[in-house]
Amino acid sequence: MSVPSAPLNRLRQLWREGRPAFGAIATIPSVQTVQIMARSLDWIIVDLEHGPIGLSEAHAMIAATTGTPCTPLVRIAANEPWLAKAPMDIGAFGINFPMITSRADAEKAVRSVRYPPRGDRLWGPFHAPFRWGQSMPDYMAGADDEMICMITIEHVDAVNRIDEIMATPGIDVAVIGPGDLATSINKRGQMDDPELLELIARAEAGILKSGVPIGGVARTAEQANQLIDRGYRAIALGFDWSLFQRGIMAAFAGIKR
Repeated sequence: MSVPSAPLNRLRQLWREGRPAFGAIATIPSVQTVQIMARSLDWIIVDLEHGPIGLSEAHAMIAATTGTPCTPLVRIAANEPWLAKAPMDIGAFGINFPMITSRADAEKAVRSVRYPPRGDRLWGPFHAPFRWGQSMPDYMAGADDEMICMITIEHVDAVNRIDEIMATPGIDVAVIGPGDLATSINKRGQMDDPELLELIARAEAGILKSGVPIGGVARTAEQANQLIDRGYRAIALGFDWSLFQRGIMAAFAGIKR
């Protein structure tokens, strides 16, 4: 019998206990960067939507989380089962689906991460069991329950349909994406716009009402604490590049130049 080298998908345990999980989005194709971040974070999303990362690089980055408490997730470029398939098969234990705007979208995402009869995932996890220290039979037995379906609410249409989206069984976490949400109402970059803040509040209320863990972005400790107080359980502290930027700025703070 195989013995996993680390707890499988500790995110689920954190959320069952009502505790927040902190993570970041990796856009730089770097094993070394992930190794550093994974020591401190509960989760990392390897970004295949916007970053210059290919599947081979993603595989190495997922493997780089081995031996850490960090759960590797992958963000794909569109809500398509064929895009979710390979990241799961190389060891991701969750898929972040972008631009979910209807219940049909949510159902499609949920079915993408689970095998029949619960879903439509095709068999072929040739490398995932190695990441998790399992035999193939053990991986197959637990994959449906371990895999995380993370949806992103980032369009005004999604907010207008938030109740029907969140009524979809099988969603494990719903994240609010303020950048694209602002863009969808032609107010990109205007993060303090009253219309945007009202949409975020409506999305937040709909997700919290559903009982599904809610995720969001915090760039400061004050913002993170505010999210925690409002019930957020998946908190992104930034992108890898933004964390580096902030670290460099902090290193310069107080230096006479």
